[in-house]
Amino acid sequence: QVQLVESGGGLVQAGGSLRLSCAASGSIFSSNVMGWYRQAPGKQRELVALITAGRNTNYLDSVKGRFTISRDNAKNTVYLQMNSLKPEDTAKYYCHPHSGPDRYLPWGQGTQVTVSS
Repeated sequence: QVQLVESGGGLVQAGGSLRLSCAASGSIFSSNVMGWYRQAPGKQRELVALITAGRNTNYLDSVKGRFTISRDNAKNTVYLQMNSLKPEDTAKYYCHPHSGPDRYLPWGQGTQVTVSS
C-alpha cells in the first residue's frame, strides 16, 4: 500500500523558514487535490493549504502570504514552504489527499514543527 512520508520539520526561531516535503512511496494519482494539515496538542487537525491538479491553491487565512504549497507529480511529492514562522505555527504537519482517488490512504506519521519565540 502507498505510504505518505512527511519530512523537513524541526525547531526554528520565530521569523524563520522551513520547507516541508511529503513523498508518496508509490504512484498516486495526479488528479488528487493534495492538502497540508496540522495538529497542535489538544487541538483538532486543521487544513492549512490545498493544491489542485491544476495547481490552484488555497490557504488558511492565518498562513496566507507566508506559506506556499506546491507539487511535483512526476516525483509524487508535495511541498510546503513556510516563511515568517510564528510560535502559533507550532504543530505536527501532515499531508494527505483532500479529495480524489487516493483520499482513503492512511495518514503518515507527520513532521513536527516547533517555532520558538
